Amino acid sequence: MDRMIYLSMSGAKAAMQRQDVLANNLANVSTTGFRAELQAFRSVPVRGDGASTRAFALETSIGYNPDPGAISATGRNLDVAMGGQAWMGVQALDGTEAYTRAGALDVNADGILVTRSGLQVQGDGGAITVPQNAEVSIGSDGTVTAKTSDSVRPLPIGRIKLVTPEAPLQRGTDGLFRAADGNDIAADPAATLQDGALEGSNVSPVETMVAMISAGRQFEQQMKLLQIAQTQGAESAKLLGSS
Repeated sequence: MDRMIYLSMSGAKAAMQRQDVLANNLANVSTTGFRAELQAFRSVPVRGDGASTRAFALETSIGYNPDPGAISATGRNLDVAMGGQAWMGVQALDGTEAYTRAGALDVNADGILVTRSGLQVQGDGGAITVPQNAEVSIGSDGTVTAKTSDSVRPLPIGRIKLVTPEAPLQRGTDGLFRAADGNDIAADPAATLQDGALEGSNVSPVETMVAMISAGRQFEQQMKLLQIAQTQGAESAKLLGSS
């Protein structure tokens, strides 16, 4: 009886955790550059006195889906979509260097090139400063040029740091990605981007909805097992009490 309770309880908990991951993916189906989080189950023994005869099924993340999302043209000069497996370097709120595929950029009040969420875009020498009232354009290699009313032709003002990680990155709690060892990744001179376009999320709404329905049914089955265990326990108590 106790085995049934442990199995159904751990199964229900794993189904709930899977639902959380799938719900987060579905909520970000229209988020620029979002990478779908992948899930898997692993067995975790229950530690205690004596032999380990019980095990929980624990939902765990095995990383993210590296497939690129669909590219949509916007025609906006500050929108960029990274090519291949390239990532754009930004400065996170904690001051560390992180990486993102969200290429909707802006110029803040201080003239610094930032992401739509306000994070500083990393350049060759740190921040990329845009002259006031300048017309900005971004080349395929990440070079940022600006043309003012005083300049005859556009002048380079920096180059966006593009990296191509050799190993999968790790997603942080802030939604940004970093190297597994915590070190900064060197810029890749061969990495490219596409200006006037944005990369969409690589989450498949249909597949995610089907997975959520499957996880919901699995949770219901686990709860039914708990109810069966409760009923059998009550019947066993009656039999023992009447003997």
